[in-house]
Amino acid sequence: MFARLLAAFLALFQKKPVSLKNEPVITNDVTANKSPIRVNDSNPSGRVPKAIGGVAGAATIAAIVAFIGPWEGRRYTAYQDIVGVWTICEGHTKGVKAGDVATDAQCDEMAAQDVAEHNAGIRACITRPMPQNVEIAFTSLAFNAGVGAFCGSTALRRYNAGDDTGACDALNMWVRAGGKVVKGLVNRRAAESALCKG
Repeated sequence: MFARLLAAFLALFQKKPVSLKNEPVITNDVTANKSPIRVNDSNPSGRVPKAIGGVAGAATIAAIVAFIGPWEGRRYTAYQDIVGVWTICEGHTKGVKAGDVATDAQCDEMAAQDVAEHNAGIRACITRPMPQNVEIAFTSLAFNAGVGAFCGSTALRRYNAGDDTGACDALNMWVRAGGKVVKGLVNRRAAESALCKG
């Protein structure tokens, strides 16, 4: 399985990069809008800081897939998740409908592509470098809640303002699905927060 996953990653990175400069990032049918920048102590000029952009390297993408995989689980037949979204493999939702099936190789490819897309989405909102552990935790949240949700989150605002600990703590706010606290999300957010803090 690792060999297929590695091959999927390598194939993904052999594709020609696409510029994200002026294009919105869309994932899970949510457009990621940049958070408004306010004048404060950490941004006295009020200028919009430049997002770091791009996508993480293959090793970081592989680490994100490895972290997310156990939380998402792998299912080869489409199913409805806890809030009714049709899903397959490890949380893949784009174009999935009842009756869809996938192979191991297809799931590996979907996981690599989905993680790279979500990672690029968070990088469009983050304005300062991230250590790998923070990048994994933030991408995991975006993968689960959506890039738009992450880009409007307290975690992002705190991180961009230089409050690393506060940003990692804010991951624990994302524990509800369908308006109810979900034990699995409490556990996932605790793991993301711990990883984020290093």
